Amino acid sequence: MDLRQLYFIGIILINLCISAIGAQPRKPVDVPFQKNYVPSWSPDHIKYKNGGSSVDLVLDKISGTGFQSRGSYLFGHFSMRMKLVGGDSAGVVTAFYLSSEGNEHDEIDFEFLGNRTGQPYILQTNVFTGGKGDREQRIYLWFDPTKDLHSYAVLWNMKQIAFFVDEIPIRVFKNSKDLGLKFPFNRPMKLYSSLWNADDWATRGGLEKTNWANAPFIASYTSFHIDGCEATTPKEAQVCSTAGLKWWDQTAFADLDGPQYRRLKWVRQKFTIYNYCTDKARYPKTPVECSRDRDI
Repeated sequence: MDLRQLYFIGIILINLCISAIGAQPRKPVDVPFQKNYVPSWSPDHIKYKNGGSSVDLVLDKISGTGFQSRGSYLFGHFSMRMKLVGGDSAGVVTAFYLSSEGNEHDEIDFEFLGNRTGQPYILQTNVFTGGKGDREQRIYLWFDPTKDLHSYAVLWNMKQIAFFVDEIPIRVFKNSKDLGLKFPFNRPMKLYSSLWNADDWATRGGLEKTNWANAPFIASYTSFHIDGCEATTPKEAQVCSTAGLKWWDQTAFADLDGPQYRRLKWVRQKFTIYNYCTDKARYPKTPVECSRDRDI
């Protein structure tokens, strides 16, 4: 066996080892807002700063606002850094999510539910597949998200959807098609973010109303990272589903690794306040994906 053969065998063994222990998503690339996003409604309520490298969304009694990605994507790694509305934010919701179009749409949600001064924000996540959601999980964050920018990210591939906060996994949703559960794999999604008044439900089920004396409410954003398989046409979507050549398609990203699952367990034990998987009143029979997600 010559040195060239030994070299290639070594590369294969290294890749197998990496695949076996899992891996962190690629480090996000900071890009300006205009590269990946455009306003979707009330553009006059978006304030550009530092040459467009960061933006503020503004909510007042007249309107909230939002933006969306220029492209649609099927799988990838998506993130941004956000600082949420400070002070008395009851009734205010800030969202970062992916969504496809149509009645049987797919959706991957981060929703930040504001609260009264001194009470922590609640981060709600949800996953819709084939138009069905009702998979809410809610946690308190282990830091004050109104003081500094923090990273919120989604890794989505054929095997799993993983949610991260500052690179710590807070939720995983595995592909359970073999168990009869739909999984987002053929409907490209756009990314969206918005800031709006939702005091009919957001804080204590709508009991706490938005205090407009505190307006304007401002959420800040930067690092508009998108690393996905762009898919505008059905042909492009088919390529994204079958190529298997992107870094997120590799075996290393088919599951969380041991340290990541330990961090997820820490989040579950210390900060989870609601998990649909354990809501026996709502789901007398545990949903099939919950055990596979190792999230109960």
